[in-house]
Amino acid sequence: MNGTEVSARFGGMALAPGGWDILLGGMNKPSIPAPVLTELNRQANHELAAAHGYTAMAAWCEAETLPGCAAFFRRQAAEEREHADKMLSHLLDRGVLPEFAGVPAPRQDFGSLLEVAQEALAKEQANTRGINAVYEAALAAKDYPAQVLMHWFISEQVEEEKWANELVTLVRGASCAGSLASLDRHVSSLLEAGKGD
Repeated sequence: MNGTEVSARFGGMALAPGGWDILLGGMNKPSIPAPVLTELNRQANHELAAAHGYTAMAAWCEAETLPGCAAFFRRQAAEEREHADKMLSHLLDRGVLPEFAGVPAPRQDFGSLLEVAQEALAKEQANTRGINAVYEAALAAKDYPAQVLMHWFISEQVEEEKWANELVTLVRGASCAGSLASLDRHVSSLLEAGKGD
């Protein structure tokens, strides 16, 4: 339906140029440089995929009778969704409708808690690379609002990689069933003590 058809449908009412797009629910033209927009959309989708992956890790831990680790990974999944929401809100605040991609199936075939911990570390390292890519695009485009947003994420990723590295170290050190059970009971307090919330 074009502007003339819409005008006829609404009793010949006329709006300023672009007004029909707003009336029909369209977003304003993007105020974000194209390379930055591409990277923000990609990273927001990556954060949603990471949340999906942490949910799969939580399910694996629950199935393996590791309720402490399961709870920890459920919280990580929620945190990744919050990160995606922060990026999506940034896009919407700047007049851009986010583009959602399909979320790929996460890895679910872990052979041990160590494999889960290593997957978590790989996830956080990938997040860091993705966030750095957004920042680099924002820097090149002189997109100052996106740069400020990414400063928060860059600091956050220092903490995220720290806990993920610590988890790998702790799991490697839990060499018997008793120490693994103890780690599971205390995993949240051990890892979240280092997070600067």
